[in-house]
Amino acid sequence: AVLGRLRRMWSTMARSFRSERDEGYDMSDAETANAPRLASQWIASRQTVLPKRLVAPGPNAAELEQLFQAAAAAPDHDLINPWRFLIIPEHKRADLGELFASALLERDPSASVDQVDQARDKALRAPLLMLLIVDEAKGSADIDMHERVLSAGCAVQNLMLLAHAMGYGSGLTSGKALKAASFRAGLGLGASEHAVCFLSVGTVSSRKPFKARPEVAQFTRVWGDST
Repeated sequence: AVLGRLRRMWSTMARSFRSERDEGYDMSDAETANAPRLASQWIASRQTVLPKRLVAPGPNAAELEQLFQAAAAAPDHDLINPWRFLIIPEHKRADLGELFASALLERDPSASVDQVDQARDKALRAPLLMLLIVDEAKGSADIDMHERVLSAGCAVQNLMLLAHAMGYGSGLTSGKALKAASFRAGLGLGASEHAVCFLSVGTVSSRKPFKARPEVAQFTRVWGDST
């Protein structure tokens, strides 16, 4: 029920966003009053779902456009847009699988046939698969890599939260392959670009139990407070 209300709220916000992007959202007083509570529940209910548990259907073209609009709302110092998403279409999945296999063999020439096949299989999961790339040199040199990665992380979180509101699951995966020379070359990454992680989105086929969230006191402290 909560997610249903959230999706209806987002639908209203999204329509307003597309037509009045520079003028803010056109929400009723009741929706505005409920938005903080619903948004808090929506964020808290998000759960990472492994790619092997994400199946078709994935987002359609209109939903994908909305997801990227949400990503574009991330903080971006000096508007340099230091990150990008590389979408891996269905007809390129086998090619990506070969890049995973080559990266494994580059790292471990003695890898077994089963291990190489498992590496290839990573490319075949989830209906929507994207690679997050961060450029350390784009725009002003005064904006360091930490800030660029933080901006990219905010973009990813925006996208994942909206995918959750749409009814999809999502998850992030990384690994040593992303740093392999053959992998980088195969995807056409520039010298200043870093492959950070893959982002998968799709319909959830099964979920694991929710993991406990950290308590606020575990990650906050008041400067000067010794308690």
